[in-house]
Amino acid sequence: MSDVLTKVLSALIIIGLGAPFAAAEPGLPPLTHGLTKIAPGVSAPPLRLPDLDEEVTDLMRFRGNVVVVNFWATWCPPCRREMPSLERLKNKMEAEGVTVLAVNIGEDTDTVFSFLGTIEPSPTFPLLFDEDAATLDDWGVKGLPTTFVVAPDGSVAYRAVGGREFDHPKILEQLRELRTSRPGR
Repeated sequence: MSDVLTKVLSALIIIGLGAPFAAAEPGLPPLTHGLTKIAPGVSAPPLRLPDLDEEVTDLMRFRGNVVVVNFWATWCPPCRREMPSLERLKNKMEAEGVTVLAVNIGEDTDTVFSFLGTIEPSPTFPLLFDEDAATLDDWGVKGLPTTFVVAPDGSVAYRAVGGREFDHPKILEQLRELRTSRPGR
């Protein structure tokens, strides 16, 4: 009987250890670790949207910083998966002049607020709302998630389509290089 009990307990432990991975949206590819460079000289489109408190945030306010602009939705599995890494990125690089903005597409504040209670760490960076998807069109977003990195001079330096692990060392290095480079280089 002790052999049976040992096997049952072993099976329960193995199942228990695997449960967090199974719950993490099975079938999705892993998040990637790089950003695609954009041809120099492309200015960032306007971005002026309300946040959760209905206060308007304007991208121009962050001129001189590197700004990570992430387009996402709560129904998008890779968007949900990458959100905690955006918060970790913000925590690691905010003091170095990197700002994170997340633009929700087509959802109301109640839906987003409800989602925020399900993720850890919860975002402390600005969450903006593009309810009519006008900004989505201005930025040429074709799918979610899509992220742009705006250089301190206001040009778009990088783009990422699909989920990313934004606090991965490769991405942190790309952002640091952009932060210290001169315009036109």
